[in-house]
Amino acid sequence: MNHSKWRMTVLVAGHAVDDLYQGAVPAVVPFLIAERSYGYVAAAGITVAATLLSSVVQPLFGILTDRRAMPWLVPVGMTVAGVGIGLCGLGESYLFTWLAIALSGLGVAAYHPEAARLARRVSRDGHIGMSWFALGGNAGFALGPVLVTPVLAFGGLHASPLLMIPALLGGAWTFMAMRGVHGAATHATTHTGRDDWRQFGRLTVVVIARSMATFGLATFLAIWVAQRVGGLVAGSAALVVLFGVGALSTLLGGVLAERWGRINTRCV
Repeated sequence: MNHSKWRMTVLVAGHAVDDLYQGAVPAVVPFLIAERSYGYVAAAGITVAATLLSSVVQPLFGILTDRRAMPWLVPVGMTVAGVGIGLCGLGESYLFTWLAIALSGLGVAAYHPEAARLARRVSRDGHIGMSWFALGGNAGFALGPVLVTPVLAFGGLHASPLLMIPALLGGAWTFMAMRGVHGAATHATTHTGRDDWRQFGRLTVVVIARSMATFGLATFLAIWVAQRVGGLVAGSAALVVLFGVGALSTLLGGVLAERWGRINTRCV
């Protein structure tokens, strides 16, 4: 395996581990409802802790990594994301759980800008290479419920520290492999073009609308299925299907973008 493929393999696998903890949040929520009798508002608050903080803070990390390469954020962000999820079941108070989930969101925010920049450079801005990187993240989303459900079903919320294991192993592996990846990102890329804030604003509105639908569905789908169809396992299975189809569609989108262009593919 040549250096570029090895570097992309590290990034794809790391993205899967990192986003596994985003997929873990909606899978944890039904267990919080079952063991602590959280209502829908409290459950939505847990999802907000993971997504809102990540969304607000992530551009700040993007600004920092645009100015200076920080490859260490990749393993550190991944590890923090896992630690937050691992801590969420230990405290009995809602505030402690909320802060633990927020910590995980902070780790996710720290991971993505630098990891995406490294992936773009390693793939040489190729659509298929970036679709593989995105596929890793979506696959991680789908694997989140697969990890959470057996651990919490058998051990309860107090077994949540076991959920840290993939992040600790993945963070250590990524850190050791970063000597190979670091050579691909000695300096941040400098862009000389003019910013088009009007088009960026329109795109932002579309992304916000998509995110509202996506995270609303991710939060309440498992709860609805668990209550109406057949328990917590059925709810987690619904999330696996939702996130799994998203992962496959991401890879297909990369192939189509390589052939038809990114704009045409997104319009479709």
